Amino acid sequence: LSLLDIVLCLTVIPKVLAIFWFDFRSISFPACFLQMFIMNSFLAMESCTFMVMAYDRYVAICKPLPYASIITDQFVARAAIFVVARNGLLTMPIPILSSRLRYCAGHIIKNCICTNVSVSRLSCDDTTLNQHYQFAIGWTLLGSDLILIVLSYFLILKTVIRIKAERAMAKALGTCGSHFILILFFTTVLLVLLITNLARKKVSPDVPILLNILHHLIPPALNPIVYGVRTKEIKQGIQNLLRRLC
Repeated sequence: LSLLDIVLCLTVIPKVLAIFWFDFRSISFPACFLQMFIMNSFLAMESCTFMVMAYDRYVAICKPLPYASIITDQFVARAAIFVVARNGLLTMPIPILSSRLRYCAGHIIKNCICTNVSVSRLSCDDTTLNQHYQFAIGWTLLGSDLILIVLSYFLILKTVIRIKAERAMAKALGTCGSHFILILFFTTVLLVLLITNLARKKVSPDVPILLNILHHLIPPALNPIVYGVRTKEIKQGIQNLLRRLC
């Protein structure tokens, strides 16, 4: 998750800062399509990682005894390969289809980053295939991940309700707290971005652009804070540092 956040930030934020600070607006075609591929694939990888993490929480709470035999190093390696292969291969056609279009409607993207929608608007060709493919892949990948995450938490909640000891119940819910907060950040910004794109005529064109940038900035900034605060060693380190300063 940390690696995905780092790559997404390094793909988007430096270029956005270069535009705002130095008015450096140009980008080559290969760099634009590379940025498009990384954003699409790594965003899907992050969603898939949350799904794998939800399965890990499900096994930890619903099947605690065989946990060590299920979540092994081999399972983690296979899960990592699955996350990269599934999302990398299925999102690869998006920039490939965009790169094969003829661009004769200007060379100015009305965005800070090379999204598929912003780039395809400059084409004189029919972009129906591009739009339908991205729509289908987006709902297939992100939608299936979200369904499995919801299913995992439903089963977790069902198991937790059966626990009679309040302390054990609190501990079980506490292990899911950080993961649930991160999913909430991730899906909320994504849903707001989707709604503003659908209602493009009713909102300012700058709103989807701002939300797109925030979606690549807020979750990576909050992820280490959410997990860091809940980590005992990091919490103690922060407390010791504050005591020294005070």
